[in-house]
Amino acid sequence: MLDFIEILKVIFLGIVEGITEWLPISSTGHMILVDEFIRMNVSQDFKDMFFVVIQLGAILAVVLLFWGKMWPFQVKDRTKPLVRMETISMWMKVVVACIPGAVVTILFDDWIEAHLHTPVVIAAMLVLFGIAFILVENWNKTRTPTTLTLEDITYQTAFLIGLFQVLSIIPGTSRSGATIVGALIIGVSRVAAAEFTFFLAVPVMFGLSLLKLLKFGFVFTGEELMTLVIGSVVAFVVSVLVIKFLMGYIKKHDFKVFGWYRIVLGIVILGYFALR
Repeated sequence: MLDFIEILKVIFLGIVEGITEWLPISSTGHMILVDEFIRMNVSQDFKDMFFVVIQLGAILAVVLLFWGKMWPFQVKDRTKPLVRMETISMWMKVVVACIPGAVVTILFDDWIEAHLHTPVVIAAMLVLFGIAFILVENWNKTRTPTTLTLEDITYQTAFLIGLFQVLSIIPGTSRSGATIVGALIIGVSRVAAAEFTFFLAVPVMFGLSLLKLLKFGFVFTGEELMTLVIGSVVAFVVSVLVIKFLMGYIKKHDFKVFGWYRIVLGIVILGYFALR
């Protein structure tokens, strides 16, 4: 059985995951940094797997909130087709957007995990993409989005967003941050960019979780299984609240506040590890 202190650590990590997975501030970066101060009493292999698989809880929150848009079948209205082709089309675009990231992850995931999962890299990427958010939002003040809704996203746009998502393999970048910055640059509205990011997260995070589970194996101790379950459930509950907040927030505000947060956090991290 997990002791009380370990349960509190897992709950805290689940809260961090639920908040940072959907805000463009890097969930993996935050999880690695929090681990510097709140270390779980588990093996390094399990911890590396846990930091990814806990995202399944966050993904279930997306599925719950966007089920009506994500599920391509309907049976209630017999006057309409059983299969909603616009939803099928959207999932095909998601597949196209996933291709660049899948290739890079398969080829370089182990190397990046071994060499780039460091506080300095995380801090640098926090600052770099924080600056990018501010610059892109300032630039967008003089531009009108050409892609206003999720349905307006084309296969070409989806592929370009997928290329930007490749950058998120570097810890501290943020998967949602990379895709949103890329979408804004190519003329997608904030709401459409966020919604496509949610769609894109489903296969990406399921795929990454499966990859980590295959590497770790499917045999867990009772404590390890409890750790995964508690972390995922907490991440799910917090994610539901954060997604609702974000979708309401971006209808009236831009992403610059997240850019400033990233810059301040990155500088603090660099200063901390420089003086430690």
